[in-house]
Amino acid sequence: MNRRTLLAALALPTLLAACATPDPAGSYLLGIGSPVRGAALNAPNLFGDLSRWQGQPGGAALAVVQIEYLAEALAEDPYWSTRTSPTVVMQMQWARREVRDHLGIHGGAPPEAVMGALRQAAEALDRGSRAAAEAALQGPAFSRGGAETLRLLASMPRLPRSAEAAGAVNAEMARQDNLRNN
Repeated sequence: MNRRTLLAALALPTLLAACATPDPAGSYLLGIGSPVRGAALNAPNLFGDLSRWQGQPGGAALAVVQIEYLAEALAEDPYWSTRTSPTVVMQMQWARREVRDHLGIHGGAPPEAVMGALRQAAEALDRGSRAAAEAALQGPAFSRGGAETLRLLASMPRLPRSAEAAGAVNAEMARQDNLRNN
C-alpha cells in the first residue's frame, strides 16, 4: 500500500464523521464542502421524521436549526437561491413555518436568533444543564417559554411538511450534482 492510499484510508472515518454532523454550521467535509450541501444531504436523516428525536431535545433542536438554516440559505444566499428549484425553496419555507408553529416560535423571528438560541440550548443539554437550556429558549422569539419549548422538542411528532422538504432538498442536491457531472 502506498503512502497516499494509506493516508486516504486513515482520513476516511474522519471525513465520514464530518459529513454526518447534525449542525449545518459545523464543518462539512472538514471545511472543504458546502455547509448548505451538507445540510441538504443530511436532511432526510435529521428532519425527515422529527419523531426520531423522542426524548432527545438537543438532537431535535439541532434538527430544527438545520431546517431554519436551509430555509434561509436556499432563499437568500446568492449562490444557492439562483440554482435551487423555487418549489424546493417554498417547501423549506413551509417546513420552517410548520416547525415554528409547533414549537411556538414567532413567524417573524429572525432566523439567526432562533438558530442561536436552539444551538445554545443543545450545547447546554450536552453539558447536562437543563436550566441553561431553558434559559436559552426564553427569548422573545419563543412564545411558550423555555421549559415548554424544551418539552416540545423532547416529544417532536413527525411533521408532514418537514418530511416532504427533507426529501425534496436532498433530491435537489442530487439533481444539481447530476447537472454538474454532465
